[in-house]
Amino acid sequence: MSLALNKEELTAYLAQVFPQVHKDFVVEDLTEDTITMRLVVANRHLRPGGTVSGPSMFGLADVCVYAMVLARKGRQSLAVTTSSSMDFLRKPDGATDMIAQCRLLKLGRSLAVGDVLIYSDGSDKPVARASMTYSIPPAGSAAATFG
Repeated sequence: MSLALNKEELTAYLAQVFPQVHKDFVVEDLTEDTITMRLVVANRHLRPGGTVSGPSMFGLADVCVYAMVLARKGRQSLAVTTSSSMDFLRKPDGATDMIAQCRLLKLGRSLAVGDVLIYSDGSDKPVARASMTYSIPPAGSAAATFG
């Protein structure tokens, strides 16, 4: 299956549907099977001790799978997370951006399952691993598209 949205189209769509946070997340690389995204770490993403907060890493993983679903299926703004699991493996470096690499394990008509590894930029050791399942609205439904 080919991409429904290329990197530029995906970036523009994310800015349209999430204007409040789109500058936090950058699509670094996109292929038919994977996406790499960056969380531009700012002070608001840190917790006491100078490390990146769990909710910030969860948000990166969630946006990463959502973006991969969009890239493959097209504008599906109401695709929603139905299940998630996240393992925090080691302390992330709060002085660097976070890099997430997502691979879709399943992409069906109504469900998508993605696996995400998150790294501190410049490190080859993952700081977190997430598995996310998304529900995709039926094609042609009023909930399926936006914009």
